[in-house]
Amino acid sequence: MSDTTRTYEATQQNNNLTAHDPLEKDFSNGNGFHLDGNMDSDQALRRIRTAGSISISPELFEKIYLSPQNKVSGDLRKTFGNPTPLALVGFLLSLSPLSCDLMGWRGAGGSGAAGTGTYYFFGGLLMVLGGVGEFIIGNTFPFVVFTSFGAFWLGFAATLQPLYNAWGAYSPNPAEPALGLATVGFQSSFAFFQLFMGVLCLVYLICALRTNIVFVIIFATLVIGFGLLAGTYWQLSNGNAALAGKLQITAGAFTFITCMCGWWIFLAIMLAALDFPFQIPVGDLSHIIKGASEKAKEKEQYSA
Repeated sequence: MSDTTRTYEATQQNNNLTAHDPLEKDFSNGNGFHLDGNMDSDQALRRIRTAGSISISPELFEKIYLSPQNKVSGDLRKTFGNPTPLALVGFLLSLSPLSCDLMGWRGAGGSGAAGTGTYYFFGGLLMVLGGVGEFIIGNTFPFVVFTSFGAFWLGFAATLQPLYNAWGAYSPNPAEPALGLATVGFQSSFAFFQLFMGVLCLVYLICALRTNIVFVIIFATLVIGFGLLAGTYWQLSNGNAALAGKLQITAGAFTFITCMCGWWIFLAIMLAALDFPFQIPVGDLSHIIKGASEKAKEKEQYSA
């Protein structure tokens, strides 16, 4: 058989395999193919060997990466692993125990100071690494979210460390830096950090309306949680310890809801990544709020 004949037959085989599948996403160039759940392993292997790229549906993409589909050059998404669940692990292993601390479960307290090491190495390290991974593969939204929260956890852990003198600078007695924790200056100042983290989460909440319902709930509860924490520290500075305690418990309750949603979406991503025979829903919103480029394309098609 000649090389020309073999090339022609391979081309015909690829055409037959993909004639019924719409191209939903091309990660590298214009010669992409779509893999679906009805394909047997031999067909999938032949496609992987011959395809210039592999496509996944917009719903699956947004579940796996927590971001609307975006086109990037190269094959980085096929070369590197998905960094999204790594960042989620860092977030969940930091916020979940902190939420319980804020609610005072089983006598916990101290603003979560017992988890300082966790905030450094789970919240800070893993979320920054996950964010850098999202940057490498071209996912801007999760890159910004994960690295900003990684910085939050690093900043929070540093505030709890005497080494950084965050509260010692407010102490009326340099020999007793812990006295600074109870000062109006420290409590009011730290409240502003919580307040503007809430503002940041509000921006993320608006952006998340293009992803899924679970992600929206995560940021909505974080907005409320950070607002309540800001109120906690301001009430402490006003001397209203009883009200501050109630606000802190409520803040912990809202961030606990955040964590439960985070664990749900983490499980959904891992099931999808490992191609489990069943999936759990996250409430896809990609079909409700369409992107500007998608609307422009539809307008062009309508005009034509």
